[in-house]
Amino acid sequence: MTRPSAIIWDWDNTLADGWPAIRAGLNAAFRDAGLPEWTLEEVKERVRKSLRDSFPGIFGDRWEHARDIFYAAVRATHLEVLRPMPGAEAALRGAARIAPMAVLSNKGGSLLRAEADHLGWTPLFCALVGAGDCAADKPDPIPMRVACAACGVTPGASVWYVGDNALDMDAARRAGLLPVLLGDAAHDGGPAAAAPALHFLTAAQMTDALSALDKAAAAG
Repeated sequence: MTRPSAIIWDWDNTLADGWPAIRAGLNAAFRDAGLPEWTLEEVKERVRKSLRDSFPGIFGDRWEHARDIFYAAVRATHLEVLRPMPGAEAALRGAARIAPMAVLSNKGGSLLRAEADHLGWTPLFCALVGAGDCAADKPDPIPMRVACAACGVTPGASVWYVGDNALDMDAARRAGLLPVLLGDAAHDGGPAAAAPALHFLTAAQMTDALSALDKAAAAG
C-alpha cells in the first residue's frame, strides 16, 4: 500500500449516516404517487444513483414533482438526524495529514454542503461535489475529475476513492482511481461484489493504515 496523492470520499454510509432523512423524503414522494413505502433496510439496499438518474425510472413523467416533494421532506429533518459514521471523524483527520481530500456524492450538492458544515468538516475538504453540480453524476467520470482537480491532482491510481458499495468502486475504476471499500458492504452483496483494490472493514482500521503511511513518510 502506497501513500495516496489525494483521497476522494463518498458521503452517505461512508462518512455520514443520513439514511432516516433520505427514507423520509422517498416515502413522502411514494405516498404522493400512491406507491409502496420502503423500509430503512430497503432504502440502504436500493439507493445508489443520483435523483436525476433514478427518479424518472420510478416516477415517470412526474419525476420532477416527486423530486420537489423528496427535497422538501429531506430538508425538514436531515441536519437533525445526521450522524457521523463510527470512526469517520478520526479517519478524516488522520487522512488530512496524508493528502488533500474532497467529497464526491450522489446526494444533492446543496444538501451535501449543508451537512458538511453542520458536522464542522467543510474545512477538511478542497471541494464537496454533489449530484447536480456537474453535467453528469456518479458513476460518470466527470464529477470525479472535478473533485481531483480541486485537490490539484490528475486522476490516476495514486488517488483513492473511498466508498461503501459496488457503484462507488465502479465510479473509481471508470475514472482511473484506486477503488477503496470502507465497511462490510453487507447492504450491497459484500466485498466480493464490490471488488475493491483496498478494503478496510472499519474506519479505525483505515485510520491505523493511514497513520502507518504517515509515520513511514516521516521516517523516510
